[in-house]
Amino acid sequence: MTMFTKVSSNSQWLSKVREKFDIIVAADLNLGIGKNNALPWRISKDLKYFKDLTSATPVPEVLNAVIMGRKTWESIPAAHRPLKGRINIVLTSNPNYPMPEGHFISSSLDQALDMLIPAPVDRVFIIGGAQVYNEAMQHPSCGLLYLTQVRHVFDCDTFLPPFKQVFQLLSCSEVETEDNLEFCFKVYEFNFPEYLMA
Repeated sequence: MTMFTKVSSNSQWLSKVREKFDIIVAADLNLGIGKNNALPWRISKDLKYFKDLTSATPVPEVLNAVIMGRKTWESIPAAHRPLKGRINIVLTSNPNYPMPEGHFISSSLDQALDMLIPAPVDRVFIIGGAQVYNEAMQHPSCGLLYLTQVRHVFDCDTFLPPFKQVFQLLSCSEVETEDNLEFCFKVYEFNFPEYLMA
């Protein structure tokens, strides 16, 4: 028995998850992404960007999925957990880790991706933390990297791995400012498949 509800046969949309997953992350100029399991900054425009990008689907019958580590899941305020309008999958070694109905745990990134193959899902996003990002950036199914570049240096204890040698910049927004913080939205594409053969 499948864990997902099938898309209505009346829908013209053929439910099939995309072959490539994407990564979304915000980082400072030193690739810092967190301190004490929390973001060192709060940029409302970035939060909206994250929500809009990870939620948008071509038709209402399908959802996107977000995959994250357990610490990332637990860093989300309880009032906003699970992330609404998206299938939430948490990577954990604990097979009894509790999840709300309609959301799931997985022991590995590959298992999580396999779980989504029969699901009414359009896009899959990796949303943290550092260990999951590192694995995702070396995965053959990695597609785009959506980076919010916060143009400051913060006191961080968690960092994104260096990635520019294997990702090509596709686009960069104009620099914006919120609460005296400058930031921009960049999109990179994994562009060196031979890297996986090294």
